[in-house]
Amino acid sequence: MSGVRHRRHPRAERAARVVSGRTRPRYDMAGGGADVVAPSGRRRRDPRNERARLLTTGREGRPRLVRAGLSKLAAASIATVSSVSKKIRIENPEFLIAVIPDMIDGRLDRFDRQLLGAARKLADAGGGAVVVLGARSAPPMHETLGQAGADRVVLTGADGSDPEARVDELVTLLDRLPPRHVLLSESEDGADLARRLAARTGGALAAGVEVLGARQIIRPCGAGRQERASEPASLMTLAPDRIAAWDGAEHEILPLEIENVAPTARNRVQVGALRAADPATMNLGVAPFVVAAGRGVTDFDGFRATVAALHATPGASRVVCDNGDMPRTTQVGASGTVLDAVCYVAFGIAGAPQHLQGLGRVEHVVAVNTDLHAAMVKRAGLAIIADAQHVMPVLCEMLAKERQA
Repeated sequence: MSGVRHRRHPRAERAARVVSGRTRPRYDMAGGGADVVAPSGRRRRDPRNERARLLTTGREGRPRLVRAGLSKLAAASIATVSSVSKKIRIENPEFLIAVIPDMIDGRLDRFDRQLLGAARKLADAGGGAVVVLGARSAPPMHETLGQAGADRVVLTGADGSDPEARVDELVTLLDRLPPRHVLLSESEDGADLARRLAARTGGALAAGVEVLGARQIIRPCGAGRQERASEPASLMTLAPDRIAAWDGAEHEILPLEIENVAPTARNRVQVGALRAADPATMNLGVAPFVVAAGRGVTDFDGFRATVAALHATPGASRVVCDNGDMPRTTQVGASGTVLDAVCYVAFGIAGAPQHLQGLGRVEHVVAVNTDLHAAMVKRAGLAIIADAQHVMPVLCEMLAKERQA
């Protein structure tokens, strides 16, 4: 007989792979790797070892498989993949894109991040860099700006109390840079500042840009009934929720050598200090912090005390409003109010589709629910799997201790 086929012995193969364990037997499935020879004489594949040899580090430290013959450069296992991604460094840019964010309360909101995403789009089209012109009174946030796509930061001294002095300082800085494009948000503060800059410099202003490209922009005209396409202007404001924020790798903030500009007070127009509105009576559609109750809340006295302790605006689901436990003006959802909040805390809300439609523009969602698989828990960035009646008094107690400290 010319060809003799050897029969496999699964029990013998299994016994050969047994290694010492704690209580249960363990098996070394990678002992021979891809060179394991079967009793028949043929080499047997080891998919796990093959995958391990093809693993390498991708963007933001995520593992990726290299299937183009680069196995020698791949990592040995997932554990060796670095969790720290390299920052993008732009040392000698061809040009600059200036961004003047609103930075309300000294932080980047979603409109500011969209502004930086648009600037990143223009800069990456030709080897440019993004420079942020922020207020010196705001807290240092270079890391956050780098994650949002900024490459340089220049702090200005004038604040919003004297808008004319701020415009003077910005005009001087823009003359010294000078950037190819200046971007602001079509918000209440950004739109006013952009029009002041346009009037002072005499340049053209493209307001309310909805589609942005390196060679063409599209903005509404004719009371919003028509659109107009043109080349990108030197000064532009962007419509909210039209351009995506930067979601790529973090950029390294490098110093920018520029002489400081001292603000000159004119004192012709003075803007008073902003007063915080009462969250209990604030319109639900513009409230930045909303705490809502659902069917899982039975102690509404404790819920109202929690809302007051958090200095938040009260909200509720449709079921709670139908039962009369909360007024109809607090209803959140498609048939109630669509929120534009920074943070939304849901106590005992399962998350019906109509309710989730009201959270389309909320940045941070916190869910307190006993159901691990609730839709609100999946939507939340932070979830507490517990009874709302147990969480609310503990939260009030912690807030009281924090204020006394």
